[in-house]
Amino acid sequence: MSRVVVVGSGAREHALAWGLSQSAQVVVTPGNAGIAAHGITCVRTPPEDLDADLFVIGPEQPLVEGLADRLRAQGKVVVGPGYDGARLEGSKAFMKEFLDVAGVPTARFGVFSGEAEAIAFLATMEAPYVVKTDGLAAGKGVLVTDDFNEACADVRDKLSGAAFGDAGTTVIVEEGLDGEECSLLVLCDGATAVPLAPAQDFKRVGEADQGANTGGMGAYAPMLAMTPEHVERVMREIVAPTLKELAKRGIDFRGVLYAGVMLTSKGPKLLEYNVRFGDPETEVLVPLYGGSLFDLLVRVGEGRLEATPAPTKDFAVTVVLASHGYPQNPRSGDLISGLGVDGQLAEPVEGVTIFHAGSKRNENGSFVTVGGRVLAVTGVGPTMALARERAYQGAALVTFEGRVMRTDIALAVV
Repeated sequence: MSRVVVVGSGAREHALAWGLSQSAQVVVTPGNAGIAAHGITCVRTPPEDLDADLFVIGPEQPLVEGLADRLRAQGKVVVGPGYDGARLEGSKAFMKEFLDVAGVPTARFGVFSGEAEAIAFLATMEAPYVVKTDGLAAGKGVLVTDDFNEACADVRDKLSGAAFGDAGTTVIVEEGLDGEECSLLVLCDGATAVPLAPAQDFKRVGEADQGANTGGMGAYAPMLAMTPEHVERVMREIVAPTLKELAKRGIDFRGVLYAGVMLTSKGPKLLEYNVRFGDPETEVLVPLYGGSLFDLLVRVGEGRLEATPAPTKDFAVTVVLASHGYPQNPRSGDLISGLGVDGQLAEPVEGVTIFHAGSKRNENGSFVTVGGRVLAVTGVGPTMALARERAYQGAALVTFEGRVMRTDIALAVV
């Protein structure tokens, strides 16, 4: 049986490992207690010291630090771009300037390291105001607000280093875009690009998209508002010029190009790129591709992608359970009730899988929270309504003190 190493420790990696384990032997490094409880091998061994037929790198940080380059130098087959391609996510300033050169439609923007210049540019914009930190900020480095004074204060906090340290000492100020947001994850093998089913995630912590931005409070797929015609246009107007510019720079991008797209009244515009599987989008996409995931990703790493993969006819909805105080001051150590010894529901619900992000076992062997996003509860079904019903039925069975959960994930599409 083929062997796969998945790098990472969150719910995204749990979903990838679970999907890949349907057709391969999987090892996750470092993994987490929930992944191990699910019967998947977790080790603390550095990826460079492991051997496998395929390496799948989950998080952005090791990609930006060049892990894919080091593995490929050892002759390994890897899903994940090298350092040069990872800069599309590692630096938002680099990404925006890259988009400008490539001719990719995106929001009007400015890049600043000085407070006065940034605020002067802000003053030329209309609400909503968008302020982004340049470097990696675990999905929390973006402020979208209608309040000019709040935007100015955010610029000051970021440039001073108070908000995100060195990752925030350059800021990008953008115009706000109208429309519906979509996550389109595109598999790239260095030459060929094929899209996965479009998904939509929910970034705000509160109901009706209120409150602070987070790493994602839930998702659903496929996103029917993102029609095949929309997908084709995004591939033609956004992804194709990106790949052309990457090739022009000699960058062999093998991995996932995650396009965050706004469907505006003037056509699709790119909000930003990530260079890996999204979280929580992965938790809704992996169940839709089932046992074909290993073959797909091997083809990515080996540079032999072919036709666009067809997902099942099912729908998937993920509901994230986060710890008390998330995202500003997440608490750890709360006892999680409703899970069995395998980390899944003690009372199983058809079509529901639990993916662990921030959990560990205490001295009694029970699961407790480790802060941040704790669990992703994914429901799958033949209709969006049933997938959503199952996800929330499963989520209702898992409790811990101060649990943070949105109740409106995918509500508008059922």
